Formats: sequence, C-alpha cells, structure tokens
Amino acid sequence: MLKKAFTVLAGTMVAAAVCAAGAAQLRSNHPDSYTVRRGDTLWGISAKFLVKPWLWPEIWQANPQVRNPHLIYPGDVLNLSFINGASLKLEPSLHREGAAVPAIPLDALKTFLKDLRVMDSSAVSKAPYVVGLEENRLDGAPGQNIYVRGLDSQPGQRWAIVRPEHVFRGFDNGSDGTAIYGDELYANAALVKSPWEEDFNNGSGHYLRGRDMGLEVKVIGTAEMLRPGDPSTLLVVDSTSEIHKGDRLMPVNDNPYDPYFYPHAPQSLPKDGRVIAFTGAMDAVGPYQVVALSVGAKDGVDNGTTFAVWHPGEYIHDDVAGNSWRRGVGPHVTLPDEYIGHLMVFRTFDHVSYGLVMDGLRPVKKGDKLKLPD
Repeated sequence: MLKKAFTVLAGTMVAAAVCAAGAAQLRSNHPDSYTVRRGDTLWGISAKFLVKPWLWPEIWQANPQVRNPHLIYPGDVLNLSFINGASLKLEPSLHREGAAVPAIPLDALKTFLKDLRVMDSSAVSKAPYVVGLEENRLDGAPGQNIYVRGLDSQPGQRWAIVRPEHVFRGFDNGSDGTAIYGDELYANAALVKSPWEEDFNNGSGHYLRGRDMGLEVKVIGTAEMLRPGDPSTLLVVDSTSEIHKGDRLMPVNDNPYDPYFYPHAPQSLPKDGRVIAFTGAMDAVGPYQVVALSVGAKDGVDNGTTFAVWHPGEYIHDDVAGNSWRRGVGPHVTLPDEYIGHLMVFRTFDHVSYGLVMDGLRPVKKGDKLKLPD
C-alpha cells in the first residue's frame, strides 16, 4: 500500500513538473546547453531559452537537480532535455569561479538598495536633526563633530545621517475615478541632486499638493554617539556628502535588502498601479534602468513581484466618423493600451516600490500602467 501511494505521489510530481515546464515555454531557437559566465544574471540566462524569462522558477524548481536556482556558478553547464516535456539539468563545474549568479544585476542597484529609503513624511519630520557643526562650520565631514537634537542614544552607538530628497504624491482625478501621480524634489533639499527626474508639475496642473505617498531620504553618512544630551555630540565616521544643518538621523540598516529574488506574479493586481518616476533620462527609460512605482508593501507587493508594463491608449479624434475640422466637439475614441515590457520589484516601502525594467519592446514612460504579466 505504501509503495502504491509513493508511486501515485511520484506520478503527481512528474505531472506538476511537466505542467510547469509547459507554462514556461521554450524558445524555438533555444540552445541545447549553456555554460554560465561571469556577469550573467538568472533572468538573462533564462531569456536565452524561455519565451517568458520571468517564469524561470517554474521550470527550475520542478527539476530535482536544481535545488536552489540561486546557487548556480560561472562554469556550470545548463542542459535542456525533452523527457515528458521540457526540463533543465544542471551540471556543476569542478572548479567554481566566484560568487553565484544573481537574479538581476545587483551592482547597478547599490544606491537604491543601500542608500535610499521611502518613509512617511511625519516620521522624517519627527526624526532627530543636526542643529550645529563643530566650530560653527557651514558643513561637516568625517572626523568632525556634529550636534544633534532629539536623539536618545548611548555612547558608541552608530546612526545613519539621512537627507530628505524626493516626495511622491498621488492626486485624485475626479473625472473618471482614477488616480494620477507626480514626483518632486523635496523643498528643503533644493540644492541636492536627486537620482530621479524632476517634475514639479505632474501634468495635471498640481504644484506641491496632493496625497503624500512617501518621502524619499538618502543615507549620506554615519555618525557615532560621543556624549548624550540635548543637543548630543556625535562624530562623523564617514560620508558621501557634506553634512548640513537640518539633516536627519535614523537607525543604521545593516541588512537593507535580500540579495535573492524569485520572480512571481502579484497575488492580486493592485488598483491603478503606475510608473511614477525614473532615473537617468528626461522622457523615458529602457531595460536595466530603475523606476519608482505607485504601489508598495501595503498593496501586497513584495520583492520579486513582476508586472507587465502597458502604455495607456491615446484619446484621439475619430476623423472617419466625424468632421476632422471640428475636433473639439466631434467624436473621440480611446485606443487600446500598448504592451511595453516587464519589470521586477526589488525593494518595497509602504506605498512606493523600486522596480527594474527587465525587457521591453519600447521605452517606459511616466504614467505607464502595471498589469499582470502575460
């Protein structure tokens, strides 16, 4: 009886593996084998043989040889086989080179993983702040003392020095019940270069108003408590920018992110999720660039959540059904949304997330919609 039950269980596992492999369809021109190289990512490798690269956990976790897809190293050989459907076989190398292959290029995301946080504005405003600097200097540097108000700490404890940089806002659009979003440089950091493209006017005529979705702060240094008091005396240990009056202090985050990411569809699609900001460009971004999203942990989004990005269909005049000379009053039509590509969330906050554009047919722009991956 036990043997029979085991046989049924084994058959069920094989069926599940075949089903998973079927969902993760292979490209017609996939290679028979691939040798992992230094600089590869799991997503990039999967793109070589899967139609939908974000489904790589389905095919790899269904294969008993790959116990942990994150423990794949340069020199390992990935072989595809076709026994009862597609599966993947890993042939570990005898001499592994370097660290395991990451899911996404983490080196390009260090600033967003370690140095940036999106927090509630009220929490930032209540945080301890720098009130003065040694010898009444205008700015502070490593090796110098700073004076902080509102800090309850013991000597020797280290604190992160942060600077408010960016505000993400949501605006209710009463015309159709949807929301629109804007981002702007924080008013008290007007001289601080932000990684996000600045947009004081979000396109709807709103300036410095709207629903506060979070205040982005950047870690610019660390300081060690020397003498408690009000103000307290701290020593600047290191910094990437000059320390100014008004900079805030927050606990050091020793483990700001998880280096392992498993792409997966959201459990449910958050309402009206949008791309609200991006970096390194004036108008649009492409693969392996970072975007900010209008959804976060309180919307059910976690690390690895993968979205399809769609550009909203344009609202145009129907020149065929109406007089093209009377566009203001003639018939109009909204064109279908256009598919752009995929992005994967790599860090979440309450109402905002950071995502990495993984692939795309065309550039990603602000206002693009988030949908379930196809």
